[in-house]
Amino acid sequence: MAGLPASFSARPAAASASGHGSRYAKQGWEQADFPILCETCLGDNPYLRMTKEPYGKECKVCARPFTIFRWRPGAQARYKKTEICQTCAKTKNVCQTCLLDLQYGLPVQVIDQALSQVSATPIPASDVNREWFTQINQQALADGTAGGGKAVSNPILNKLARNTPYYKRNLAHVCSFWQRGTCTRGSSCPYRHSDDHTDPDLAHQNIKDRYYGKDDPVAAKMMKRAAAIELTPPEDKEIKTLYVGNVPAGSTEEDLRDSFYAYGEISSIKLAPQKMCAFVTYSTRAAAELAASKLYTTVTVRGMPVRLAWGKNQILDLNETIVSKKPVLVAKDKPAKPAETQQEEEPAAAATTGGSDFFSIPPLPSTVGFAPAGFGVPVPGPPRPFYPSMNPQRMGATDNK
Repeated sequence: MAGLPASFSARPAAASASGHGSRYAKQGWEQADFPILCETCLGDNPYLRMTKEPYGKECKVCARPFTIFRWRPGAQARYKKTEICQTCAKTKNVCQTCLLDLQYGLPVQVIDQALSQVSATPIPASDVNREWFTQINQQALADGTAGGGKAVSNPILNKLARNTPYYKRNLAHVCSFWQRGTCTRGSSCPYRHSDDHTDPDLAHQNIKDRYYGKDDPVAAKMMKRAAAIELTPPEDKEIKTLYVGNVPAGSTEEDLRDSFYAYGEISSIKLAPQKMCAFVTYSTRAAAELAASKLYTTVTVRGMPVRLAWGKNQILDLNETIVSKKPVLVAKDKPAKPAETQQEEEPAAAATTGGSDFFSIPPLPSTVGFAPAGFGVPVPGPPRPFYPSMNPQRMGATDNK
């Protein structure tokens, strides 16, 4: 170091000793102890082993280094890892791996369209602005003032929501050598040797498009299915009544009228508070069909989503109930039995009624009569019950006379 200026050797030493450069570079990096995942990505195995790599890769949305988690959801599943950082996941309330909403299990584009929301402002392209944008989001999440979070309840989202895990999404990819017929691994191949559960339209997906809700093929498929959901009117043109289910407690006719009056004249509204339902009848069939088509997925009563369906024709329903009842069986006179059958049944009847007097006990009458005061004719009472112990032949007794 002799012959060099003092300032030349002092600057690197001071920088390395203080470490300000490395600390500033890692200031916006993210470190976590556990990922934010949905139940499907976690898999059905309760004993899960994960590998953790701090600052393993950069987020595919904001390009910041973050902690990578890698695991295998099941025996027949492929290895999965986190794709975006937790700050981006919390901002949209999505899974770090599949980028589906944690509340409904739906893509971001489906939720934005259902709630008529505009996607958030894209993250800036420059490094300085991107760091500033990420720090603002982190501070908003820490203060609880972030714009993301759980979506409000919506009838369309409730109908499209996946309430149970879909573990088939974790299956291994199709073996490319098997597709060409050259795979020699057989059952030991870690890839799948079948084309089941494979949709070619969903093969190419972009992480940023899915995160911002733009040109997502999965969302387009779900929205097409949602558009096909409609309330089919019944064939009977006399039906003008709509059934409203899951009516909130305390609802009145005025609450229902506020939700249905805009589509035609309402002739009657009947509430059934015990069953939490109501029946709204329109004056014309056209008004009922218009209300059913417009309100099927969006109707609410007192701010709560309700179920809408067509009512039934009460006269037709009553006729079906009468026809469906079982006919009443009427007792008829039994036909006379043959003489041989009567002779076979007489000994059994005698044994049952005590006809064989083995112990010199007089036979008991089958009925007990009583004569009230002032009446000379006895009134027959209920028949005396017969027990197996009353039969002397039950224990093998025989008539030796």
